[in-house]
Amino acid sequence: MIIRRAPWQIWLATGAGVAVAWVAVLAMVLRVTGDAPAALIMFPSNTFLQNLPSGVAILDASSFSVSLIGITPSFVADLYASGAWLVLPAGLAGCGG
Repeated sequence: MIIRRAPWQIWLATGAGVAVAWVAVLAMVLRVTGDAPAALIMFPSNTFLQNLPSGVAILDASSFSVSLIGITPSFVADLYASGAWLVLPAGLAGCGG
């Protein structure tokens, strides 16, 4: 039995796959290099926010994310050790900066 997919289903699945892959690449590069001016934590727990590592400050917070800045070289590793499940780079200038 051959299952035929509508073109929009193929595009939707491809787009979702690309988005997941992009987030994974961002997280892996930040984990390896630690090279970003700040870090974005998605869906932080209350426990995580109450136990931030020393040398870490909150730049911005919303109901589903928090932006942090740190002064130590092990900033990103410290965030993971404190309970962050996904740390993404924040504060980057992008292609134009």
